[in-house]
Amino acid sequence: MPTALGVKSQTLCWLSHADCCPTHRPHRTGSNHRRKLCQAANCKPPRIRTRVSGSSEMVLDKFEVPEVSSTLKVMISGPPAAGKGTQCERIVKKYGLVHISAGDLLRAEIEAGSEFGKKAKGFMDKGQLVPNEVVVQLVKSRLERPDAAKSGWLLDGYPRSSEQAVAIKEAGIEPDVFILINVEDESLVERVTGRRLDPETGKIYHIKHSPAPKEAEHRLVQRSDDNEEALRSRLATHHKNVTDVVSHYTDVVAEVNGDASMDEVFAKIDGLLSVYTAAGV
Repeated sequence: MPTALGVKSQTLCWLSHADCCPTHRPHRTGSNHRRKLCQAANCKPPRIRTRVSGSSEMVLDKFEVPEVSSTLKVMISGPPAAGKGTQCERIVKKYGLVHISAGDLLRAEIEAGSEFGKKAKGFMDKGQLVPNEVVVQLVKSRLERPDAAKSGWLLDGYPRSSEQAVAIKEAGIEPDVFILINVEDESLVERVTGRRLDPETGKIYHIKHSPAPKEAEHRLVQRSDDNEEALRSRLATHHKNVTDVVSHYTDVVAEVNGDASMDEVFAKIDGLLSVYTAAGV
């Protein structure tokens, strides 16, 4: 299948599945044949929009695919409990990107006793934050490994501050797409305070949205940080920093409404990423 990666800007006309275009896929407006398909499907006049919202409208009527390298590079961000983990799993499964989390990298390096891990542990043992330059070096090193260089990467939850965004840009790390999942605070409070852990299996349930089987109900516990006070503190930090972080990626940011179901959220993310990976019919 032809790819949009590795080429200069192309104007793509994107139709959601609710439209009647026979391809249901992006297609170059430079092709007479594809233009006719657009006309036959009664496409709306194209307009630029990178905010991904709605379920049955044209999600991306016109999208300028920027000049990118031969692999897809994605950053994903959002408040705690926004569902990033679930969306990352689905993105990795469909697009084959290497999932990278700065926090997971730090923990793995510390457990392995590596040079990076020793540096990080030294700061953490003193109750200090790991300096940005140490984390950026670690992330950069991971992104340069053969698997990420070949398959592309999905950087999860990083950068989290303007300082981190500056540091990672100075290291030459730039995404093709920055996905920001937005969820209302009250929805997040309901998600977090309703979570319950089965310590025997490690599975997470929700008392309303995904209740545990009856045989496991007596084992369920609430994790110490799954309370409203702790969540609102983390949300305050997120809200304080997110605008500054996004300001470094204004040309590639796409905001997604995370209050929708997990399937609906992924459908919107999938529609966005498919613009980069499916440029032909």
